[in-house]
Amino acid sequence: MRVLVTGGAGFLGINLVRRLGGRPATVLRSLDIARLEGSVPGSVEEITGDIRDRQVVRRAMESVDAVVHCAAALPLYRREDIRSTDVEGTRILLEEAFRKGVDRFVFISSTAVYGVPERVPVLEADPLVGVGPYGRAKILAEQVCGEYRARGMNVPVLRPKSFIGPERLGVFSLLFDWAADGKGFPVLGRGGNRYQLLDVRDLCEAVLLCLEGGPSAVSDVFNIGAREFSTIRADFQAVLDEAGFGRRIVSIPERPARAALRVLEVLHLSPVYRWVYDTAGKESVVSIEKAERVLGFRPRYSNREALLANFRWYLANRALVSGRSGISHRSEWKQGVLKIAKALF
Repeated sequence: MRVLVTGGAGFLGINLVRRLGGRPATVLRSLDIARLEGSVPGSVEEITGDIRDRQVVRRAMESVDAVVHCAAALPLYRREDIRSTDVEGTRILLEEAFRKGVDRFVFISSTAVYGVPERVPVLEADPLVGVGPYGRAKILAEQVCGEYRARGMNVPVLRPKSFIGPERLGVFSLLFDWAADGKGFPVLGRGGNRYQLLDVRDLCEAVLLCLEGGPSAVSDVFNIGAREFSTIRADFQAVLDEAGFGRRIVSIPERPARAALRVLEVLHLSPVYRWVYDTAGKESVVSIEKAERVLGFRPRYSNREALLANFRWYLANRALVSGRSGISHRSEWKQGVLKIAKALF
């Protein structure tokens, strides 16, 4: 199978490249605006370019059997870049894949499409009310996927929970940085809400199931998340316990904290965006029953195992990643005024 991975240099993309590269008879190609870094299979063909550039996309689609579309402009990007990348870039990829007769196109969406749900666990058929430019763009991109599914193309759509593991930084770098420096960590409200996450290794297995499953079964929409998880307080406390300083998770009043974070976001003084602070104090659980039943998805890792694996990698590589700030999941996000608040914990 000849597979194109878009966003191959990103956090999910690099994990997929490594996972797929270890399989016999799989030929890999990566398309990303960034270059591949770190340990990757030597046989990967790398194309550096933007998914909004049709000529680059056409070249990347040559002789491809399947596409795994991971590339996205994340929530800290400019509104116009999120729209043009996540919606129009997806449309260009689907148009060219359809023109080339690509067998299947796996789209990595997000549970951000559900916004702040009124009940849990969330089902795939529940209303889509994405919060912020990113959530709304993912909904529109899914609609484009639906258009091509209606034209007979095999288009599995995965809606993963926030996925973590070695090399994941982004918003989770706040927790890891504070824990490594012997600080407590704040949660909105009491922290007794269940908050489901996902190990990136389990997400990679879900992608494989979509690539290898029967066409009539996989061309659908699936929630992907951990099977085992606890409350946000308990799972985050495991990271502080691993750090070994005896620090605790600290509850802060939810309403005033959300209001303050909204102001800081508008002023570009905090990396915590609306969907994070709107859901952090709420139950956040999706049903994975459909993926288990139809795809045979069997997640192996709990929230706690995924967080600890991620934190141990962070401790071992902190000197290398410190100061390499950016807006991708593989870079630390600038803490802004939260760096000052850290002293209080």
